[in-house]
Amino acid sequence: MDVFTFSKKGDQGQTSLLTGGRVSKASLRPEVYGTLDEASSALGLAKVFTRDATIQEMIRTVQEDLVVLGAELSCEGAAEKQYRIGTERTARLEEWIERLQREVPLPRQFILPGGNPASAAIDLGRTIIRRAERRAVALRESGELDSPDVHSYLNRLADFLFTLARYAEQKA
Repeated sequence: MDVFTFSKKGDQGQTSLLTGGRVSKASLRPEVYGTLDEASSALGLAKVFTRDATIQEMIRTVQEDLVVLGAELSCEGAAEKQYRIGTERTARLEEWIERLQREVPLPRQFILPGGNPASAAIDLGRTIIRRAERRAVALRESGELDSPDVHSYLNRLADFLFTLARYAEQKA
């Protein structure tokens, strides 16, 4: 039996949230979680460009975080509380930044991405996360997002990815 993976429900420019509501694909929520999906894809590319197990594991963990964060952003109202990025993941990123910087100190000059394929893909993921962060701020300013943890996580994630890219330049 053939199984097809299209529903045609989005053909009119709307998408479903996890809570079942429908919104325009151009609205801020799908803009933010779609941007997270882009970042996860760039990080997936970085994962295949390196053989370093530490980098691969950190990226996989971040990709899992992005799924949770995307779920939180695709819920409205009380259902938002079902999925939370929380503060623990942000603290983990801070620990990773400190750990990686002890091993590979950050250079004191402007960085041009492209040291190697893995670091370039991580830097691409970082710039996509910065865009997601800007869109999440717009979502907050519109009154549709009330979660400081989202903003802290995205900000720290961009910092972490900058550090991970420098680490990958040395280790990947």
